[in-house]
Amino acid sequence: MSYYFSTRIECTFDEAVDRTRQALLSEGFGVISEIDISKTLREKIGVEFRQYRILGACNPTLAYEALQIEDKVGTMLPCNVVVQSVQEGVEVAAIDPVASMRAIANPELTEKAAAVAAMLKRVIEKVGAPARAEQTA
Repeated sequence: MSYYFSTRIECTFDEAVDRTRQALLSEGFGVISEIDISKTLREKIGVEFRQYRILGACNPTLAYEALQIEDKVGTMLPCNVVVQSVQEGVEVAAIDPVASMRAIANPELTEKAAAVAAMLKRVIEKVGAPARAEQTA
């Protein structure tokens, strides 16, 4: 079983980040952390790396519910979404929470993870859908 959902799109990196943020928002997620890996690697160890950003996505209601079920589940939060430059454009990948929650033997938590997985799959589908042309009046 794969541990992520992904799509590749042809657009600029910044456009992909914006599309990802909008798709997350449409599914009730906010971005509570953002890590620019390429910048961090350049500043910390002096290496150049492709554009690579990790967005820490959180649906507060579902996070709260999961924390009520398992107080240590916070070690697996937020749901990370990666936006990275690849040879064929930009790839957007999201964690599959069902795969990551297998480490915790709790059927109630597995049920919550499945709900989050469905939402993240829709995020990836929305990011991968062709951009709609803007209507002009």
